[in-house]
Amino acid sequence: MRLKSVVLLAIALLIGFFAIEKLRVGRVDKKLQGQVLQQQEFGDAPQQSATSDPPFALNGYQVRPLARFAVRARVLGRESYMVGREADLSPVDLALGWKRMAEPAVYEPLNITQGGRWYRYSWSNQPPIPVQEIIESSANMHMIPANDAVERALKKASKGSYIRITGKLVEVTHPSGWRWTSSLTRSDSGANSCELIYVETALVE
Repeated sequence: MRLKSVVLLAIALLIGFFAIEKLRVGRVDKKLQGQVLQQQEFGDAPQQSATSDPPFALNGYQVRPLARFAVRARVLGRESYMVGREADLSPVDLALGWKRMAEPAVYEPLNITQGGRWYRYSWSNQPPIPVQEIIESSANMHMIPANDAVERALKKASKGSYIRITGKLVEVTHPSGWRWTSSLTRSDSGANSCELIYVETALVE
């Protein structure tokens, strides 16, 4: 009985240690991301600028940075993906809105759905704002997390919350010839209009 008690105590201590360590690491990750994000200026719309960062390898793919990117936006929807080549890199898409598309009075009357790496919206009678404004102030963005902490933050984002993201718009290629390229403008819609972001920091407010 004494040996059994010692073993059970040791197991309990190990479980407690790993639970505390996981909590500590999570807090450190969030603190570090917060420090980086505090240094980034966020405007009313996504911020995009040139980059000279070289390509890099990721999970058997080649990632080429196209532009620096930062956004503070309202989460209009989140969709997780587990199947397909894209899911090797991007486990989650976020539909984001800024400017008037961040206002509940504007986005709540819309029927917003996601699926198949698309973001769709519809309305009854009249759209709450001009359609072109919806296009230019919202987007479905494919998220490639740079690390586990970023992935946890992205998967914690829920509809209605605000999220701050910094990273790179990228093009991803595979030796097989497969290619996935980010949009570089907020005024497009339809096929190939989504942003593909290598997310370096993410913080849900």
